[in-house]
Amino acid sequence: MRILPVEDDVPLAETLRGGLVDAGYAVDVMRDGVVGLWAAGEHPYDVIMLPGASGYEVCPAARAGVDTPVLMLTAKDGEYDALDLGADDYLTKPFSFVVLLARLRALARRGAPDRPPVLIAGDLIVDPARHRVTRGRRSS
Repeated sequence: MRILPVEDDVPLAETLRGGLVDAGYAVDVMRDGVVGLWAAGEHPYDVIMLPGASGYEVCPAARAGVDTPVLMLTAKDGEYDALDLGADDYLTKPFSFVVLLARLRALARRGAPDRPPVLIAGDLIVDPARHRVTRGRRSS
């Protein structure tokens, strides 16, 4: 399984990387939400992990272009906003690494939802999953 943790807290990022690699996962840690969004769009991941603070800004943007399951790691206790912003699951910090691994496995089992097909008629392109319509060289 390939996992993309986006975490700006360096000690936590390194702990996540080490633990996930030890558990047998391929891990690409990004320390910035913008770079993480780019990576999520460029490479196939089984699960994306976002931090609570910047994850609240990044998650809706990720949902606009990526169908990969998202696990939000948040310091807010009892915070359910992550789910309304597009996260598939969340964990409150501090969390048990055993629980983190179980949630990652569960998200990977569910996988990304099926995307509706892109429809093409001449120079008209309709991508319902990304809410994009393109005709010629313009998009809306």
